Amino acid sequence: MHLGAFSISLAVKDLQVSKDFYEKLGFTVYAGQQEKNYLIMKNGNALVGLFQGMFEQNILTFNPGWDENASPLDTFDDVRVIQKDLKSKGVALTTEADETTSGPASFVIMDPDGNPILIDQHV
Repeated sequence: MHLGAFSISLAVKDLQVSKDFYEKLGFTVYAGQQEKNYLIMKNGNALVGLFQGMFEQNILTFNPGWDENASPLDTFDDVRVIQKDLKSKGVALTTEADETTSGPASFVIMDPDGNPILIDQHV
């Protein structure tokens, strides 16, 4: 199973303060819109999403079909295939992708400690 590009999505209290902090660590703004309360910061292959007021917990995020530069991959495991595989292994889903569709879709699972994991396909 290949989950695609990995990033962590952080629920931040003050977007500007968090942006300044991550810039000190060598991250630069890669995507997002500060006026819409989110930025995606990048340092090499590391991606950190900063989200103010959008969700309550930090979220581990995987993007099937993308590399760490948000470039489409030639081959990848579709989000619905990943979902079916996890369901067959007894992993409970918090939200589900519609398995009758194709293209962009997502689902959420929780790890044993209650950390949400978003599998979010954009292609």
